[in-house]
Amino acid sequence: METKTNYVLITGATSGIGYELSKLFAKDGYNLIIVSRNHEHLVQKEKELRNYGVDVISIAKNLFQSSDVYSLYAELTLNGISPEILVNDAGQGYYGKFEETDIHREIDIVNLNIISVLILTKLFIKDRIGKGSGKILNLSSIASKAPGPWHSVYHGTKAFIQSWTEGIREELKDTGVTVTALLPGPTDTDFFNKASMNQSKILQDRDNLADPADVAMDGYKALMNGDDKIVSGLNNKLTVAMSNLSTDSLAAHRMSEMQKPVTEK
Repeated sequence: METKTNYVLITGATSGIGYELSKLFAKDGYNLIIVSRNHEHLVQKEKELRNYGVDVISIAKNLFQSSDVYSLYAELTLNGISPEILVNDAGQGYYGKFEETDIHREIDIVNLNIISVLILTKLFIKDRIGKGSGKILNLSSIASKAPGPWHSVYHGTKAFIQSWTEGIREELKDTGVTVTALLPGPTDTDFFNKASMNQSKILQDRDNLADPADVAMDGYKALMNGDDKIVSGLNNKLTVAMSNLSTDSLAAHRMSEMQKPVTEK
């Protein structure tokens, strides 16, 4: 079977940073494989992205389920498609004190933010390493750099993603496959609504939220340059620098003050 090339596989591609990245790839002539749970949203975004003159394949998968992650790549392989670029954008958070939150929801978050990323990346690397080329963009976060009271599981998943990304990048350095981490800060997407986080102090001034188009551009440039990572936005660079200089307990206290509910004194 002839292998079709010049495809980018993007999870979480129908909104926020993932959608903005999809547009950037399409503008540069890349064919797209966009993945999301919502079939209707996929169909709508597929029509929009086809206006850039590229092929767009939309695949509805529930990436909370490992079986859907495996079947996603199996379907591509059966159709002779070997994506040149993988963008692991899909991810969610869940807000609240750990002793009060739903463990089943938190396990879902771990499955989406970590397990699905591990599986897709493993399959991508096994596919591309023999070809001597490939690019991976992992959506990390500045949350990976500090403990996150009121959002502890999300911060933990991103700390894992950041450390693991740096580890496999070193392993792959002579293979032609590059791995880049994008570390945004709070961004104006539907993330906070899905995380039930709208009462957090961090959202009281939404003017401080980053534009997802700007974050996507930072990530796109870093990926194409083969950079190891990019912290998007000056304020976020300063936040990371402060976290690096702080003790873990001080960083956790500072984050707690930023993220606790407005009703919490």
